[in-house]
Amino acid sequence: MQATPEFSLLVSTFERPRHLELTLLSIATQRGVEGLLEVIVTDDGSRDHTARVVESFARSVSFPVRFLTHEHEGFQLARCRNEGVRAARAPYLLFLDGDLVLPPDHLQRHLEVRREGVVFGGDCCRLDEATSRRVDAELVGSGRIADLAPREELRRLARVHRKARLYNLLRHPTKPKLFGGTISIWKKDYERVNGYDERFEGWGCEDDDLRLRLKKAGLRVESILGTTFTYHVWHPPHATTPRRWREGRNVAYLRRRTRLTRCRRGLVTLDDADLRIRVRGQGLSLPAPFESCGADQTPEVEIIVAPSRRTFDPRADVAILVVPEGARPTRAQLRHAALLVGDGRWARHHLQHFPPGELEAALRSLL
Repeated sequence: MQATPEFSLLVSTFERPRHLELTLLSIATQRGVEGLLEVIVTDDGSRDHTARVVESFARSVSFPVRFLTHEHEGFQLARCRNEGVRAARAPYLLFLDGDLVLPPDHLQRHLEVRREGVVFGGDCCRLDEATSRRVDAELVGSGRIADLAPREELRRLARVHRKARLYNLLRHPTKPKLFGGTISIWKKDYERVNGYDERFEGWGCEDDDLRLRLKKAGLRVESILGTTFTYHVWHPPHATTPRRWREGRNVAYLRRRTRLTRCRRGLVTLDDADLRIRVRGQGLSLPAPFESCGADQTPEVEIIVAPSRRTFDPRADVAILVVPEGARPTRAQLRHAALLVGDGRWARHHLQHFPPGELEAALRSLL
């Protein structure tokens, strides 16, 4: 076993052995990272010769290569990525899809720009079907993949990069976007949000959810497209890919009203008692097994019991307003609350309402 690597490269794949061979070959041709990396291929239960592709590659390179898989139970990309992180030994992570070819300095560029508190996102130059047929081992090994880049794709990537820089200048609360095919992040920051949410099954939205939770955790998302990008080798879309994004099976869950920064089903599965709750006001006991967090902890859920003049802590992920019969909440409390437990007369269009005495139901709706 070599010394602890500088970064772990996590390659996700499912039954595309030709694409994976090209991806792995482009990793083998990387410059400036000798002795610094490990590669972990995270497979979604392939039933073809994917494992043999990885075994052959591992015998041909000098850095550690591991292969992780599980029984195929549908499209579970979030699960694959979390499994890879659990096995990763390095403090820095780079996610990569197994249908992308890297330019020879891609990994070196990611290492050069890494900074504390910053997540770097990229995108891929999409090659059409005809161009993708020209991508072979000789081309990838020569490092000349850039020769195939369509001009319109280069212009698109330049626009994406400019928009990302503008969003950061404007301190946009949720953008720029992250695309999971190329994300580099400190492992400790990934652990802060409990990784990818494994409730996302089927194509799409898991990257959007991760981005929103990373931003909520105070991390900065920056584009690396001004420095490097990958090349996507064409293949037919997955069976769960919708014709239009808004028709995707995961869209409703992505757009849920309440989002905890630490997802409940991620790197670890968090129990009810793990939810950090703070109650402000009189006469309320939390239902078991929920517990109040310590005074020195930032709450994930804050509950204010009316009547009270208190305002919600902006650091909390979810604000719950409890209004007993005859009590009157303040306008500020109604404005900032996400869930209301009590008299429906105080419910507003942005509030999810639960009847009096249904605090446990409100808490479980977050899980």
